[in-house]
Amino acid sequence: MKKVLFATTALVATAGVAAADVTFSGYSRFGVIYVDNGVTDSTDVTSRFRLQIDATAESDAGVTFGTRVRMQQNAGGSGTGFNGARFFARSGGLEVGVGNIFGALEFMPGMYSIDLGLTGHSYDYTAYNFRGDAYSSGGCGSCADNGVEVMYSMGDLSVHVSASDFNDRVAGHIAYTFSGWTVALGLQDSSDDLDTEWALGVEGSLGIADLGFGYARNGDDNDVIGAGGGGDHWSLMARFDVGASTDVEVYVADADYFAETSYGIDFNHNMGGGTSIRAGISSTGDDRTLFDAGVRFNF
Repeated sequence: MKKVLFATTALVATAGVAAADVTFSGYSRFGVIYVDNGVTDSTDVTSRFRLQIDATAESDAGVTFGTRVRMQQNAGGSGTGFNGARFFARSGGLEVGVGNIFGALEFMPGMYSIDLGLTGHSYDYTAYNFRGDAYSSGGCGSCADNGVEVMYSMGDLSVHVSASDFNDRVAGHIAYTFSGWTVALGLQDSSDDLDTEWALGVEGSLGIADLGFGYARNGDDNDVIGAGGGGDHWSLMARFDVGASTDVEVYVADADYFAETSYGIDFNHNMGGGTSIRAGISSTGDDRTLFDAGVRFNF
């Protein structure tokens, strides 16, 4: 990843600042996506440009203060412009963030062990099902709801607690890594009965494959399929290297509110220099078939 760093007097506005950096990074992707919902089908161009800007300054005491924003545009113009900012202060293994926070459940190991195809498809493999605070790339996220979080890591142990006024959410996870495996447990209190109550994530390697397992209790099973449904959600994910520059990812996932068991497979080939060819196919929990293929390049 290529980064552009600026450390000039234009960025150092006051005396006593030890260091100030602005870092630009991101990616672009473009290709095609096919969707069949059993009644209609369509093939369209899909694309995304994402530019991430991280600005930091370090005090004489060694405390780093920073801000992260993204500019993103998807095919069709959705998400155009800057998102809400995340502000943070970090010292050693402790970080406090406010605004467009990451979110304790979103940031939890076992929720994103893979990234299927070019576009991520339906993200049925993300067990907490976005029923908690999360960093928004195209909007304000929790920055309009007094989002705040505390993250702490020490050796193999990490803790993440987040809260916002949205549904009065308070969430946290604790994760520990041992013998190449990471186990995480997450809990959340919310005024919404369909928000995630607790979650479990496991990630590790068996040598021939990197594995991930995610589970979340997303409210009680209310016999509703689709939006408004609650209950258990689980996912099993794996990544296999099939060559020096090629890997295959697979998953199977199910939830009480799925119409069908969801599963998918993809193919990713690294062409060097941050460029890759990606393609994937999945059958989703709402009984759609998705296929995408294209190129992604990081910068």
